[in-house]
Amino acid sequence: MVYPSNRDDLTRPSDAAAGIEVTDAFERFSQRNDIFTRAMWDERVKSKHSEGFFNSYRMDATPRRGDGFSQRDFALRNAAWLISDVMTNRHADQGRREGFQATISDDTPVAPKALEIDDPDRMSSEIKRVAAFFGADLCGVTELDARWLYTARVDTRDMSAAPSDLPEGMTSVIVLGHEMDKDLVATYPSALAGAATGREYSHEAAVVMQVAGYIRNLGYRAVASMNDTALVIPYAIKAGLGEYARNQMVITPEFGPRLRFSKIFTDLPLTHDLPRPLGVRSFCDICTKCADACPVKALPYGPPSTETANVSAIKGVRKWTSDAEKCFAFWAKLSTDCAICMRVCPFNRDYARLRDRLWLKLALSPLRRLALWLDRKRGGRVKPSEWWKE
Repeated sequence: MVYPSNRDDLTRPSDAAAGIEVTDAFERFSQRNDIFTRAMWDERVKSKHSEGFFNSYRMDATPRRGDGFSQRDFALRNAAWLISDVMTNRHADQGRREGFQATISDDTPVAPKALEIDDPDRMSSEIKRVAAFFGADLCGVTELDARWLYTARVDTRDMSAAPSDLPEGMTSVIVLGHEMDKDLVATYPSALAGAATGREYSHEAAVVMQVAGYIRNLGYRAVASMNDTALVIPYAIKAGLGEYARNQMVITPEFGPRLRFSKIFTDLPLTHDLPRPLGVRSFCDICTKCADACPVKALPYGPPSTETANVSAIKGVRKWTSDAEKCFAFWAKLSTDCAICMRVCPFNRDYARLRDRLWLKLALSPLRRLALWLDRKRGGRVKPSEWWKE
C-alpha cells in the first residue's frame, strides 16, 4: 500500500522537532520485507547460515567454539528468550507469531463499563506510573500515526501478507522502554550477550501485556505489541523518549542506545508527549564509531539520505539507513545477534555515574568534538569469560 502523496498527508507538525523528514517518495513498509521475516521466505536471504541461526535458539545447532560461544553461553541466551518464545508460539497454528508478525492476543476482556476520564493529562501520568510498577524503565505517549503502521501482517503458515488485526479507533500509542544489561552488552558479539536481548524480550512481553490488561480493565481497548504491527522507532522518538542515531537506534538520556521498545495501541484518553531534540544528530554528524566498528560495513557514513540498499528499509524517509542484508548475514554466521554498534556507541554509558552525566552534557553541547575525543578509548569488548567469573 502506498501512502497518499499529498504533502499534508505525508508530514506532521511535530516531525521537525522529532528530526523526521518524509519525502514525496514515501511508502509505508511491508513487514514481509523485514529482514527476519525475509529470512523465512526470501531465497536471497535464506541460507544454511540463517537456518543454523534459528535452530541455535532450540539448541539444534552445534555451538561454536570459543569464548562467548560455548554451550552454557547459548544455554543462558536461549533461557533468556523462553518467556517470549512461549507467548509468541501459543497461536502458531493460526499463523500468528505474536509480538513479531502479529499483535499479542487480548488475554482479558474490555470491562463493560468504562472509567470516566476527565483529565487525560493525569491519566497519562497514571499510565507511566503503572508501567514503571510493572517494570518498564521508560514510558512515553504519542499519537497513532498511520505512516508507521505496516501495510499488512504476516501469516506465518505460508508467509503471505494478511490483513492487519489492529482495530479501528485507536488514538494513542504508549511506548515502553526496557533497559538491556550493560555488562552483557559489553561482551558483544557473543551468544552470551544475546541473553541481554532475550531477557528484555521476555521481560517486555510480560510488561506490555500487563499494562494493556490494566487499560482493558478500565474499560478501554488496548492492543499489546512488540515488533509487530508498526515501526516502533518513530513512535519512540515522537513520544519524547530519545533521538535517532547513525547506528539505527534511539539514543535516550537515561540509557543511551541500550534499550528494547514495546508499544500499546489504545483508545484510552491520554495527553501526548512532545519530541525532545537532544543534540544527538549533531554528535552523530561528527562520529562514525559504529560504522567503523561494523565488521560487514552495514552502517552508513555521511549525512542522512533517502538511499536504501534493499527492500528491508522504508522508502522516502531521509535518515541513516543500514544494509540489513549484510547485517543479518553476519548474525547468521555467528548464530546469534550482533550489537557491536550498540557496544561502541559513545552514548552507551552508565548514567547513574556523575562522570557519565557530565560527559552527556558535553556531548550534547557545542563542545561535542571534545566529548568524542574523550570517548576515543572506550567501547572495547569485554571477554565473555570475565562475565562468568564475576
